[in-house]
Amino acid sequence: MLFDLDGVIRHFDPEVTAEIERRHGIEPGRLMETAFAGTAAEELTIGRLRRDEWIAGIGASLGCPAAAEEWGAQRARLDEDVLALAAELRGRGIRVAILTNGTDGIPAEIDALGLADSFDPIFNSAEIGHAKPDERVFAHVVDALDCAPEDVFFADDSATNTAAAIETGMLAHHFEHLDGLRTALRASGIAVR
Repeated sequence: MLFDLDGVIRHFDPEVTAEIERRHGIEPGRLMETAFAGTAAEELTIGRLRRDEWIAGIGASLGCPAAAEEWGAQRARLDEDVLALAAELRGRGIRVAILTNGTDGIPAEIDALGLADSFDPIFNSAEIGHAKPDERVFAHVVDALDCAPEDVFFADDSATNTAAAIETGMLAHHFEHLDGLRTALRASGIAVR
């Protein structure tokens, strides 16, 4: 079982971003727009740009480094129900892993969230050098797990990434909520509560 991190296991509150924008006089939506505009986010997720450099670039583009720093330091919420499903699967002998389009900061974030002992392994695109939906990131995972693509069930909140995983031969589910994921796992023959 392969889980995406952000949007599946870890969630950021959009209201936190909105509050940062209000306090710093930034137009609503501009912080996220700036963060993911151009090629910087792509360079970040394939390990060619450090997270601190990315945050500094966002601050410079906004003309407000403090807002970018606050945004970059915000805390996330873990989905305890998804974590319980991962533990359930792991308890049944199913290997449970994460594949994230991450940054060089992911190892420290995983430790801070206490996730290191719940997933094995944790695949980070910034370390792999390719990011979802690039088929090479999925090939890397399959090789590292020493299994066939059809032996991997992948859950991601991005329809594009889900479709790419299916193209590589994986079973995949576009995650929107836990009940849908449980239904998809059962339909694939994976017994879950």
